[in-house]
Amino acid sequence: MKSLFIDCNDQLAPVWQQVLRDGDPAIDVHRKPFATADLPQLLDGYDICIDDHSYVPTQLAESCDRLKHVVFLGTGASSYMNVDELAQRGITVHTIKGYGDTAVAEHTIALMLACCRDLVRMDREVRVGTWSPREGVQLAGKTLGIIGLGGIGREVLRMGRGLGMQVIAWNRTSLPDAPLVTLDKLLAEADVISLHLALTDATHGFLDPSHIARMKPGVILINTARGALIDEPALIEGLRNGRVRHAGLDVFHAEPLRPDHPLAGMENVTITAHAGFRTLEASMTLLRRAIDIVSRIVAERS
Repeated sequence: MKSLFIDCNDQLAPVWQQVLRDGDPAIDVHRKPFATADLPQLLDGYDICIDDHSYVPTQLAESCDRLKHVVFLGTGASSYMNVDELAQRGITVHTIKGYGDTAVAEHTIALMLACCRDLVRMDREVRVGTWSPREGVQLAGKTLGIIGLGGIGREVLRMGRGLGMQVIAWNRTSLPDAPLVTLDKLLAEADVISLHLALTDATHGFLDPSHIARMKPGVILINTARGALIDEPALIEGLRNGRVRHAGLDVFHAEPLRPDHPLAGMENVTITAHAGFRTLEASMTLLRRAIDIVSRIVAERS
């Protein structure tokens, strides 16, 4: 079986070389930019595709005659392809969990601190000659509300307590020994809300206008999960009317975020480039697990 890593970038290429081992199956690596429409040509003759964060539309994937497996580098494959439609066409999508829980949690806390102290705005102002110290939000003693207590959410919980915050959480299923409350209570009481749900049909647009309207006025909202979990127009309105004091966003409905997007022009939004999981340690674990998945697929077909 032939395998291709379709979108290895300059950052991942040296990490890829570090994690390769003797005995791994042969995997070709493509490092040049490509248009989505070129997928059938790029994947011609390949059975397995490793995908960092490239879109794989169903109509193009089904034009790839030999393609049977997509190994997505992360958990959010549904943001880049229709997993069910691909399965119906005989293409299995493999995702990788738990490789970067600590990395994403640390990025979440970094965004939280940056938003609470308006760090990015002050940085921009000082660089152009404006010296305007801004009053921030002290986190010690404040309430952190975590929506979704998977691996990342549990790490954020641990770190939030380390900052001296009172932590409450909501999860779609019950968890023993977790500080779970109702979603309404979390929205009403949390000074900071951090979102850590997987994106599914059931969670698409999870934070809708009614949820945002029920948040504590002046809340700090952090999203390092998936952009589509939040109703974007409602978030923008909440940022404009002050219901949301500041948002720290690492993920968006469409990526990369356009420079003319409303969120990109708002002073009370701190933006990062879907980088929460980008640490050397997490990348090494992620790529090694991807190779292991390819190895397993090849072994099962032998």
